[in-house]
Amino acid sequence: MTINLQLDALRSAYRVGNITPRQLLLSLRDRAAALNPDYHLFIHLLSVEELEPYFAALDGRDIDSLPLYGVPFAIKDNIDLAGIPTTAACPAFAYVPQQSATIVEQLLALGAIPLGKTNLDQFATGLNGSRSPYGACPNSVLTEYPSGGSSAGSSLAVALGVASFSLGTDTAGSGRVPAALNNLVGMKASKGLISTAGVVPACRTLDCVTTFTATAREASQLLALTAHLDPRDEYSRANPQWNDGSAFGTPRPFRFGVPRAQDLAFFGCPEGPLLFGDAIDQLKALGGEAVELDMSPFLEAARLLYEGPWVAERYSVAGELMEQNPQAVLPVIRAVLAKAPAVSGVQTFRAQYRLQALKALCDKALEQLDCVVTPTIGRPVTLAELEAEPVLRNSELGYYTNFMNLLDYAAVAVPSGFMGNGLPWGVTLFGRAFTDQYLLSVADAFQRRSEAPAPSAVARNDRARLVVCGAHLDGLALNWQLKRRGATLVETTFSSPDYQLYALAGGPPFRPGMVRVKDGGVAIAVEVWELPSSELGSFLTGIPAPLGLGKVQLADGRWESGFICEAYGLEGAVNISHLGGWRAYLTDRG
Repeated sequence: MTINLQLDALRSAYRVGNITPRQLLLSLRDRAAALNPDYHLFIHLLSVEELEPYFAALDGRDIDSLPLYGVPFAIKDNIDLAGIPTTAACPAFAYVPQQSATIVEQLLALGAIPLGKTNLDQFATGLNGSRSPYGACPNSVLTEYPSGGSSAGSSLAVALGVASFSLGTDTAGSGRVPAALNNLVGMKASKGLISTAGVVPACRTLDCVTTFTATAREASQLLALTAHLDPRDEYSRANPQWNDGSAFGTPRPFRFGVPRAQDLAFFGCPEGPLLFGDAIDQLKALGGEAVELDMSPFLEAARLLYEGPWVAERYSVAGELMEQNPQAVLPVIRAVLAKAPAVSGVQTFRAQYRLQALKALCDKALEQLDCVVTPTIGRPVTLAELEAEPVLRNSELGYYTNFMNLLDYAAVAVPSGFMGNGLPWGVTLFGRAFTDQYLLSVADAFQRRSEAPAPSAVARNDRARLVVCGAHLDGLALNWQLKRRGATLVETTFSSPDYQLYALAGGPPFRPGMVRVKDGGVAIAVEVWELPSSELGSFLTGIPAPLGLGKVQLADGRWESGFICEAYGLEGAVNISHLGGWRAYLTDRG
């Protein structure tokens, strides 16, 4: 029996009794074992005996009590699963952890079942999936190409249909490049959202745990379930409320950055520009406005990852083993890490200063954008090309990915199309930290562009919209309160024809009160502003009675947060509804 492994479909299959977790996992284990000699996707495939405790944990449990009941998942073998060796693709480094990584503990508690530990580029150093003593991982579609790395086996587990989702890690693009090459969604959440406790570090200050899924919707579900502050992880960060699961929905019209022509690199691939152009057109069709973006500071930051002192951070994990037993580490990994001991503290601080300067430029460039789109890779390379020029070709694969964690951005790789030879091709959407669910919303709409309608809820990001009708209008007395908080004017429009406008008693500053009425309402001229969500609280606390913030309906039927007035505040007020707006009133009174 063929079972759809996507989260919602699998849940339905369990609920109607088409299959049990034990039946499914044992079947998938057999399939994985048959694939492993050719694809080298698992370093350790759990035995039937090792799986049994996970089956037992589900016995007698209500399916609806566990969000991931019986869901099979795979774990990159630099992430701990208690009682199972963690190798980081280096047998001499292997150890058996007594405790699972926090993310694994979370998933087990939610009912998910691990199928095994997946292959990777040794010490998670590489973007191609060929740097492992356990064998190179070929692509799931065309085996003369690599799977992409370093989360090579994790991507294959989902692409080859033996896991609903898998865990990878991402320091330089390892959760995104394999997604692009295997027609998957690769979610690299904001640093610290998913705990890295129990993960063998590549660069401890940059590492992220990632997920591979078939759809952005599944990635959203997993992120909502696992994005929690972890006391085991000093780099863990709390997820803001604007980025919780309810933020996933239908994106309203948005502005997205597109790299300048001189910043794009396809490394001789003739299909890349056409495929990327198609992706831009699809985003426009979803309501996006393309804005040219100078990517040069982003790309300069990317070069710091391997050309700068961060290679020393990688050496802090594998360096001792390299010194004691050089042959235990693959030659290409030794070559990458060889310059690390010579990195000085002075060089490190100078690089940090330069990175901070670049981040200021990049953050400024993103202020007026909802997201940015880039290719995930410039062009695919063959396994033969990687063998001939491993460092150069690996570097090309990271052209669009290496800067992301250095600059503290969120990113999601999403399938975009197929090349003429059938190889998958994809784009990456990235944006400010803690806009993960918004990026997944855009990715979901992008995936669904010719399928079913997107979710009905409106997607949210780290910006809040505010309807103003009086002294906060552009150029008026209190508008500075918005601009000082980084607000920008989104549109000038009208309310629905259900309101009356009053000039309130008192002042200065003179203020209006807008009141929704059952009969006799008119449309009132308003402005919609957008400001950082983190600033909304201080703005709210400064609003004097009888005004407050509530929901205001606009002329097109949308409901947005905006100024409302309590009924008692109308005592002594003058009804100015016939003028249609506060500006008209100011002009009328001279």
